[in-house]
Amino acid sequence: MLKNIFQLNARKSLVLGLLFVINGCVNAQEETYAGSGNLKYVDPQIGNVGHLLQPTRPTVQLPNQMIRMFPQRKDYMDDQISSFPLNVVSHRLGEVFSLKPSTQNLESSSWKGKMTYDHDLEVTRPWYYSTYLIDDEVKVSYAPGKKTGYYKFQFPAKGNKALLLDNYNDGLNEFNFISATEITGVEVYHGDIKVYLYGVFSEGAVVGTVQDNKLSPVRKVTGKDTRAWIRFPENTTGNVEFKYAISYVSAEQAKKNYQNELKSTSFDQQLAIAEAAWAKVINQIKTTGATEAQRRSFYTALYRCYERMVDITEDGQYFSGFDNKIHKTNRPFYVDDWAWDTYLAHHPLRVILNPAQEEDMLQSYVKMYEQSGWIPTFPVLFGDHACMNGFHSTLSFLDGHRKGLKNFDLAKAYEGLVKNANEATMLPWRNGPKTELDDIYYSKGFFPALHKGEKEYVSTVDKFEKRQAVAVTLGHSYDDWALGQLAKDMGKEEDYKKFNLRGANYKNLWSNDAKLFMPKDSKGNWIKIDPKFDGGMGGRDYYDENNGWTYMWQVQHDVSGLMNLMGGAKAFENRLDQLFREPLGRSQYEFQGTFPDATGLVGQFSMGNEPSFHIPYLYNYTSSPWKTQKRIRFLLDTWFKDNVFGIPGDEDGGGMTAFVVFSSMGFYPVTPGVPVYTIGSPVFEKVTIDLPNGKTFQVIANKSSVQNKYIQSAKFDGKVLDTPWFTHQQLVAGGKLELEMGPMPNKTWGTGQDLKVSK
Repeated sequence: MLKNIFQLNARKSLVLGLLFVINGCVNAQEETYAGSGNLKYVDPQIGNVGHLLQPTRPTVQLPNQMIRMFPQRKDYMDDQISSFPLNVVSHRLGEVFSLKPSTQNLESSSWKGKMTYDHDLEVTRPWYYSTYLIDDEVKVSYAPGKKTGYYKFQFPAKGNKALLLDNYNDGLNEFNFISATEITGVEVYHGDIKVYLYGVFSEGAVVGTVQDNKLSPVRKVTGKDTRAWIRFPENTTGNVEFKYAISYVSAEQAKKNYQNELKSTSFDQQLAIAEAAWAKVINQIKTTGATEAQRRSFYTALYRCYERMVDITEDGQYFSGFDNKIHKTNRPFYVDDWAWDTYLAHHPLRVILNPAQEEDMLQSYVKMYEQSGWIPTFPVLFGDHACMNGFHSTLSFLDGHRKGLKNFDLAKAYEGLVKNANEATMLPWRNGPKTELDDIYYSKGFFPALHKGEKEYVSTVDKFEKRQAVAVTLGHSYDDWALGQLAKDMGKEEDYKKFNLRGANYKNLWSNDAKLFMPKDSKGNWIKIDPKFDGGMGGRDYYDENNGWTYMWQVQHDVSGLMNLMGGAKAFENRLDQLFREPLGRSQYEFQGTFPDATGLVGQFSMGNEPSFHIPYLYNYTSSPWKTQKRIRFLLDTWFKDNVFGIPGDEDGGGMTAFVVFSSMGFYPVTPGVPVYTIGSPVFEKVTIDLPNGKTFQVIANKSSVQNKYIQSAKFDGKVLDTPWFTHQQLVAGGKLELEMGPMPNKTWGTGQDLKVSK
């Protein structure tokens, strides 16, 4: 277990301060930057080593803002940094403008190498980053702005002092020194998007460029292999600052962004601005009780929920990659969302904490539809990054609508969602019009699969991602159900009948023999497979990243219907028990070699992949809600530790950690689109959410502890509650859920009645 973050970084800061004194760099002891209130529990290094997949990154940014930075390295185990970006454009899709300090001779090739650092001399906060580069004896510090960033370099008093600016992307990039302290730049991102830089150095410099690996005093250079070097005189004090701004609109706008945010702002002032922004969102949820480790895991998870989406508006305008045009706007425009996972808990959490922001994000989706002709699946800066499967933004629109959000164009959104549902291909990782496979889904109610060994005959199918036929059928059943519910709410009766009927398509792939969802070919014949292991890498011929045991439960919109397929509530509960105990049927080495995404395993349950999030809560539909309490506490404690290994799968910028936030507070949205939450087991004795409407929602869990995880009795607003459910309306009205907790399960609590999810 890692030490308390305050103690840990106090130790780091003391060592760092002593080191700088020894090297003559600074005379003052380094501050700890612990932060106010619950900020001291946020540790961006949690999860920085992935179990099998992508690690989290120690992202430094303002909440939901465009500029993001983290040092470029493989993961936390790497003791070398290749560069510091000026902006991480997307949390998984690249950076722009590389920066690198050096005390080496620029005429040699030594500046090309990586920079060695010491983990214990690194300080990471959401609003502040610093490290010490051992070979060059340079301290690097960073503070983020909205469209700006602020680097501070502390060089040794004597010797070379230089910075190298480089590019991450190929294209006709450019650097131009317009004075001894000012630089402009252009980097071409993702083929044709120009990203503009304006930067100011605190010290005058001898400037020049690097092209074709040769140094030149030329002040402007354009090309595909373009770098700029800035060498400061040896009599420079050693402290050099670089303040910069980024724009997706124009070079002029980059300079305006600088003037708006940083022109008259010191480093310490920018740190204070950034810390205040984080204090506002992190301290919106107040807690008492729990262990130090649980608080660290919880508040770090909450921090990660603000990594994306990001606001790319600049002075009432923004560049859109959906039509490659500049648009005027009077409200924020957001990009960088991965809807396959964020619809589950990330968007629902935002509906609670910042509904106005969620409305802006939904309206951004509407604008993307108007600009491109389609509602996107994974909207990023350059447009829709077709990824995974399903049109799950439909669920976020329904969820927002049914929870009272109104400040978005529902009619235009509905138009786009209907177009997606009727005309867009459902093929995974593909954009464009429907194919013959989609027509089979429309006519027969399932997406067709190929038999094992059968050659693919539809050219548009991705060669690696395959058809994912069962996963596509289940995902679009939920999407179609949601569209039908929107139609019903909007008085569109014929559409409601059509899409609600398609919402039951999942039943067409239920095998009574296997008691699982199994594939069919285009003629409707069953395809015999091993649902634990067949389907190639990630099971993608039939499922997606997980096997049939995970996809057995992908019917959040009709749990009672799924229960009936399984033979009733008791059979449903027994099957849940079996999920967490079912063996892999082969060595773990063999299993994970084929299913590397199915991490965080408990039996066949995969905590490390998004389709599993709701599954432990399904016990609340049975006569044993206590099993949800047991499972949730076990999963949080086992797979979400407060250390560098503390995330069991791809976290995806809030997609997974929103599950941790909800589950730690003690409730979860099993069915986005239904304004109801189900109750788990709070790790805290008290949770208070300051709601934007001026009210507070409270969860009181008397005597809650590591041992006292079971609910003995409950009240909501003082009235006895014997069902594990409450509504969104009760939450936003400032309700209070009060639970009495104990070490042994009360096997009768929560069994008063079932929640019937409407179809």
